[in-house]
Amino acid sequence: MRYFLRRLAFLVPLVWVIVTLAFFLVRVAPGGPFDRERKPASPAVERALAEKYHLDESLGSQYLRFLGLKWETGSDGRWHRAPGGLLVGDLGLSLKYRNHTVADIIRQGLPVSLTLGILAFGFAMGFGIPIGFYTAVQRGSWGDWIGSLLALVVICVPSFVLGPVLILVFGLQLGWFPVGLWGAPLQAVLPMAALGLFFGGRVARLMREGMTQSLQSEYIRTARAKGASELRVLLRHAFPTAVMPVISYSGPMLADLLTGSFVVENIFQIPGIGVFMVNSSLSRDYTMVVGLVLLYAILLLVLNLLVDLAYGLLDPRVRYE
Repeated sequence: MRYFLRRLAFLVPLVWVIVTLAFFLVRVAPGGPFDRERKPASPAVERALAEKYHLDESLGSQYLRFLGLKWETGSDGRWHRAPGGLLVGDLGLSLKYRNHTVADIIRQGLPVSLTLGILAFGFAMGFGIPIGFYTAVQRGSWGDWIGSLLALVVICVPSFVLGPVLILVFGLQLGWFPVGLWGAPLQAVLPMAALGLFFGGRVARLMREGMTQSLQSEYIRTARAKGASELRVLLRHAFPTAVMPVISYSGPMLADLLTGSFVVENIFQIPGIGVFMVNSSLSRDYTMVVGLVLLYAILLLVLNLLVDLAYGLLDPRVRYE
């Protein structure tokens, strides 16, 4: 328990470091948030926009305002803390999506990306674990070669190639599934497969490697010598140890999936946060980029902590000090 409490306490300064780096790196990059407007703004308009979004202040002052530690003199002549800031959960206004806060945009797109990510996670596990299990048990056979080749192929084919192929075959030629948008259950099938197949191939390879090593262990030979059935040996003795590499990989994988894939979301016109990440990066939407980096960092760190906890529950030999 102390180990996990220390990990939780360590999350706060680590997230602060990540967000601080993102805050400064996105601002020192070439270009600005108003450089890609259709019609160049006059100097007076640019000054007004910079003043509205506090971009006319120094980087240090902007950083303190972002954290919620900025103090300024009010109309009454007294010092007041500037409104908003990270400490009160306010990530600020988006510089591209005018009159919308970063929190509002995340609330709008995150449920869609979460749904797609969870579906793709289940698809990757349902695809990869059985294939890895089967190829390890049938090692050296035709089933092993075919399953391993399939896992390798889906890893090598990127989603921006796989997505259009799935649309062409299953959407346009066969007409089994819709080719875009979001809302109906059938509309989730093709993007789920396009997003999950790559990770499913990784899971299959990890599962095969773990299962192969597990089957060569001493305790497996002991279980067989005691007369245990082959099915019990595989499921009760070999599988819990073999699945550990998959569990270790599932944390970062789930974080990647939950934050959405901008390629898949763009191909299938899905209104998730992946689209906002790409557009905000291209348009130098400082507040939006930092907010999404903060979201991704929290998801990744928390999910990795949960994976460590699952390790201890599934394998009694694991002890955290």
